[in-house]
Amino acid sequence: MRVRFHQNLDDLKEKLLVMAGMAEQAIQRSIEAYSTRDLSICELVFRAEPSINRLEREIDQMALDLLAMEQPMAVDLRFILSVIRINADLERVGDQAVNIAVRVREMGAFANFDLPVDIPKLASLSSAMVRKSLQAFIEADADLAQSVLKMDDEVDEMNDAAFYSLSSLIKERPELTPQSLNALIISRNLERVGDHATNIAEDVIFWVRGADVRHIANVE
Repeated sequence: MRVRFHQNLDDLKEKLLVMAGMAEQAIQRSIEAYSTRDLSICELVFRAEPSINRLEREIDQMALDLLAMEQPMAVDLRFILSVIRINADLERVGDQAVNIAVRVREMGAFANFDLPVDIPKLASLSSAMVRKSLQAFIEADADLAQSVLKMDDEVDEMNDAAFYSLSSLIKERPELTPQSLNALIISRNLERVGDHATNIAEDVIFWVRGADVRHIANVE
């Protein structure tokens, strides 16, 4: 029975990693669409969303079935609870990708111009947070997860800088308001991706160490 249970846990982990790959791909595609203004890439992001949503439901059901049938304890219980929470954050990463693609599509209706903010750099950092948090999950590495938490402040600072720069641009050049607002929203979407990566890292720490570090600043 325990062998089967741990096989089920492995299956649950594998399915979550499939979900992770889909969410990461969605973010990468949305940023590629932004960088290239290739609206066909936006369509790939939109078409992937139903599959991500369906997989989220399947993973939740698998996890709930394991909780109901096996009544796990200690580290196994924490693992399943963490999977449920990570699953939700990955689905929201997919949502942020869709939101970015929507904004890119709207920006395509206007002439291109140089933004006073480095969206690709912000995207690179927030994506790195997602990758590192998922690597921490794969390796059950709480120290690696801890390092993700320290990256969140930089993402927040970059988003704040984007807000002030683009707000100033709107005042100086009102004709660029639509493009600037879309860029502001994309920056905010990427900041939220970083938040979801932080949540995933916190869940890894909870699973591995049994410590709930949510809402605790500068956790060591």
